Amino acid sequence: MCWGYNLFGGLGDGTYNSSLVPVNVTGISTRVVAVAAGMYYTCALTQEGAVKCWGYNSLGQLGDGTREERYQPVDVVGLESGVVAIDAGASHACALTQNGVVKCWGRNSLGQLGDGTKTDRLTPVTVLSLSTTRILDISGGSNHTCALTQEGTVKCWGSNSQGQMGDGVAVDYRLAPVEVSGLANVADLLE
Repeated sequence: MCWGYNLFGGLGDGTYNSSLVPVNVTGISTRVVAVAAGMYYTCALTQEGAVKCWGYNSLGQLGDGTREERYQPVDVVGLESGVVAIDAGASHACALTQNGVVKCWGRNSLGQLGDGTKTDRLTPVTVLSLSTTRILDISGGSNHTCALTQEGTVKCWGSNSQGQMGDGVAVDYRLAPVEVSGLANVADLLE
């Protein structure tokens, strides 16, 4: 269920009407195990490991291959099964697959998708430089994302204007993951 501002369909109830009380999201017929909310859009992870998103989509943050806003959930291309975790930034989202691969989509002006470019993506792309280790968890910030590795280290990518990468380097953004300095044996990424 969702509530609040709905100008772009972010409540997923098939309307553009804002609501002061929770309303049912339509079009998801299976149990939802996680929800991630960005700016004017929302994504859900189903029990079967599928990702569905709805709401604002001018930067591809719904991952359905279009820039059309949706007032009901749509499938994220290529993520119809096998996903174990999701998280959302302001205008990008990421998913962690059951085999430890991270895929992101949406806005990429600061490298928040981690694919080595600053090109917005309308469908998920695989984050670079994470294939040498298994990823256990992901956490999205406004314009960056971090991942917890099986070795207990943390890697981040995207905006670094306020030091979000934690690598001690003063650059505005990172187009691919970098390791956070001085962290070992990390057990969890809290939201």
